[in-house]
Amino acid sequence: MFSKETYYGTFQCIGGGCRIICFGAVWYMVLSGPWMAASGVPQDADGKPLNASNPRPYILSAVSAVLVAGMMRHVLAASDVTSVSGGAIAGFGIGAFLIVPWMMMNNEFGDKPLQLTVIDGGYAVIGCTLMGTVLMLF
Repeated sequence: MFSKETYYGTFQCIGGGCRIICFGAVWYMVLSGPWMAASGVPQDADGKPLNASNPRPYILSAVSAVLVAGMMRHVLAASDVTSVSGGAIAGFGIGAFLIVPWMMMNNEFGDKPLQLTVIDGGYAVIGCTLMGTVLMLF
């Protein structure tokens, strides 16, 4: 029914998405204070986000990461990228020239601080660079 490549590609995208979720956890733990200040997320008395127990952002982030990995895999294959360095460069380009400008537009029209775009954009650029690298490793 499905080829070995289909199964392999599915696991590759899930693995790529999981790696980026792990990177994002570290990124946002390190930058949690500045990010919460820039994003305006309401906090409790301990400084934790009020929605910290809501699973929805975590579930949607995981699904989104796998979707991004799947589309990046498709773009890399369609562009005939075959090297790890080519995957890294393509990932950097996707993050820096597709995702960050879109984030910036949304944040600017939402009257959010530029620092929010810098923090989220840094995650997008580094995350996509890592994802492109990982996708081409296997």
